Amino acid sequence: MNLKRLISHDKILLSPGVYDALTAAMAETAGFEALYLSGAAVAYTRLGRPDIGLTTASEMADTMALIADRVQVPVIIDADTGFGNALNAQRTMRSYERAGAAALQVEDQTYPKRCGHLKDKSLISGTEMAGKIRAMADARASDDTLIIARTDAIAVEGFTAALDRAEMYLEAGADVLFVEAPQTRAQQEKIIAQFAGRVPLLANMVEGGDTPVTDAADLEHLGFSIAIFPGGIVRALARTMQDYYASLATHGTTEPFQNRMFDFAGLNDQLGTAGILERGKGYDG
Repeated sequence: MNLKRLISHDKILLSPGVYDALTAAMAETAGFEALYLSGAAVAYTRLGRPDIGLTTASEMADTMALIADRVQVPVIIDADTGFGNALNAQRTMRSYERAGAAALQVEDQTYPKRCGHLKDKSLISGTEMAGKIRAMADARASDDTLIIARTDAIAVEGFTAALDRAEMYLEAGADVLFVEAPQTRAQQEKIIAQFAGRVPLLANMVEGGDTPVTDAADLEHLGFSIAIFPGGIVRALARTMQDYYASLATHGTTEPFQNRMFDFAGLNDQLGTAGILERGKGYDG
């Protein structure tokens, strides 16, 4: 099922963050119907750096292509600012769409951007962002490829300005709105009151971020259509990595940690190695 149909249902679409083909495959196996390719998660894992605009469009497109080759479910990709002006945003749209993205999330920060839950963000004008949205809509090959317009204005210009910008982006042709980092439930409710029924809304859950973290059922009750948990997998893995390396350094063996890890056969089961090799035999001779 494509993403447009998934978000047309009353049930909220819970989309976990992924950063490579392995995390995407594991998330698909867990039963998720859509995934979120997080630019922050790629920065954390591929670069070992924070989410401050260091990843490139080509790095994200390469990652998207590898994920699309591995899973069948639709993927929302973090397109940051479109990596420049409206013409850059058009090129990003074409590149990500070719790589297999079902939706591009683009935001109104200046370039380079930073994580929406970091301080000292800065914004382009609302009219410039609206132009990027129109440009991306003109560049997409399929109307099924969605544009998710994000505004970071709450932390920079205030809550009312964020709603005004969201209205502008909706008029410009955004398929989904993403008002980043509401600080209270009351703010979330005001976002819903203004836009629910007019356009699907995305909620971003960041552990330790500015928005209170709640569950998908609660967000559905509020009126959100999509819930993403973009960086949670990296935070979980980073904690596990820290424990794993500390254990190995202390004990000189992985034996004390083996109850927290797959063995060789277990990981190959997760990867479907036997089935892949069996399919390959069908082409022999």
